[in-house]
Amino acid sequence: MPAKIVVVGSFNMDLTAYMERLPRPGETLNGRQFVTGPGGKGSNQAVAAARLGAEVTFIGRVGHDVFADSALNIWKQERINTEYVVRDPEYATGVAPIWVDAQGENSIVVVLGANLAVSPADIDRAADVIAEADILVTQLEINYDAAAYALKIAKEKGIVTILNPAPAGKLAPEVLALADYLTPNETELEVLTGKTGVSVEAAARSLLTRDGQTVVVTLGAQGAQWVNQSGTGQIPTFPVKVVDSTGAGDAFNAGLAVALAEGKNLTDAITFANATAGLCVTKPGTTLSMPRRDEVEALLKRN
Repeated sequence: MPAKIVVVGSFNMDLTAYMERLPRPGETLNGRQFVTGPGGKGSNQAVAAARLGAEVTFIGRVGHDVFADSALNIWKQERINTEYVVRDPEYATGVAPIWVDAQGENSIVVVLGANLAVSPADIDRAADVIAEADILVTQLEINYDAAAYALKIAKEKGIVTILNPAPAGKLAPEVLALADYLTPNETELEVLTGKTGVSVEAAARSLLTRDGQTVVVTLGAQGAQWVNQSGTGQIPTFPVKVVDSTGAGDAFNAGLAVALAEGKNLTDAITFANATAGLCVTKPGTTLSMPRRDEVEALLKRN
């Protein structure tokens, strides 16, 4: 039986410019290439989880525009359940202009639009499908209250929760407590904790609010480090040629969710997530760079 994943999150149309280096303030540079493509942390995670073989439901909002049409088309192609996607009457679909340099590093500006109108009522409408899920995943590219409410409803129904705290902001301890797994990168970890000059383990440990919680910090080329009350460990990533690092965190979260839903232990789940993220960065773009299950299995087998 496939893993059942509910993703509460964002869709943004990515508007990506590729260039030799990122511009300095006030500077105009010529780019090498411009592409548009579906993105947004929630949508990326939903598509990645579906490509990994999960049965995925997406909860979110888009506008009444051509970018929304693109979103619905890609979700249909990936067989994602969009019954709980609302076409917002007031706000436009989110957009994300992205700059990518020759080394694959990126800078992103996100205009969230309809994503910020996701409401607790949207979550309530999907309560039955949440109750049947193995894992609920959410991020912070939507209304904070809606993300927190989604976690609350999932926990009331006994569902495992993953909070990808991105983009990072200060979160109340009672919201952090709703997440079984917290998955910041190093920058997000610093924002969440306000701690600088301390180890990843020390910062991550300060986020733990209860038994049964695990923080998994993504470390880019160094892999990922997990921290919980029983200990800590670092799981290396896979050697790949980086083309575009955009979306790697989303691929990681999807891989982690699917692996955990399938019953893998923490180490194996993070290894699977690292493989998913590793393959994502070998291709340009975000949603369309998410790997399929056979690609991930092949990478794991080779290594």
